[in-house]
Amino acid sequence: MSKGFDEASSKPHFLGHRERLRERFREAGPEALPDYELLEMILFRAIKRGDTKPLAKTLIAKFGSFAEVISAAPERLKEVDGVGEAITTELKLIRAAALRLMKGGIVNRTLLSSWSAILEYCRASMAFQSKEQFRILFLDKKNQLIADEVQQEGTVDHTPVYTREVMKRALELSASAIILAHNHPSGDPTPSVADIDMTRKIIDAGLKLGITVHDHVIVGREGHTSFRGSKLI
Repeated sequence: MSKGFDEASSKPHFLGHRERLRERFREAGPEALPDYELLEMILFRAIKRGDTKPLAKTLIAKFGSFAEVISAAPERLKEVDGVGEAITTELKLIRAAALRLMKGGIVNRTLLSSWSAILEYCRASMAFQSKEQFRILFLDKKNQLIADEVQQEGTVDHTPVYTREVMKRALELSASAIILAHNHPSGDPTPSVADIDMTRKIIDAGLKLGITVHDHVIVGREGHTSFRGSKLI
């Protein structure tokens, strides 16, 4: 018997493993699979032959979790031996699908009554990014979403935010209110003095133009902070 082949079927051992994983997924659901096995199943699509378990475990070990693997930048993923265009495309597709699903939960809904969905969306889209991003959710008079835009992307610990640009874009979209969101790549969502100062400047500018700032949410690997919930605004 050749190494790596199933004795009963004389087929490569990984084929039996793949089918067993699929069967467990179908019968018990995704909760029955740890992160690395769910990642294995995604890798099946990009790696047609061979055992995907070692690569899945390597990716989890490097990035920390399933969410962090699919959120990692393509260039960082390619630092891992065995990861090329096919694999990065599959991982980015999974992330795009997850974000599209979450965004569907806040479109055409009054956002202030869907707060948990907003937090989940912001966390999924930003919490695991390696650089700071400043995102704005623009709302109409009914507090329904008009647009969701990343206005600025910065470094690992700073994003330049210009109050004038925030207000200009809100006026262009005829927004009546906005929700600010940004991430802390360090993982700690505690607002900095600069975060608080910037938020107050945007609130003051909005008051003069009739644009309400409902909240500023900071997300990180360790959770999130709501300015309104923390009584910072």
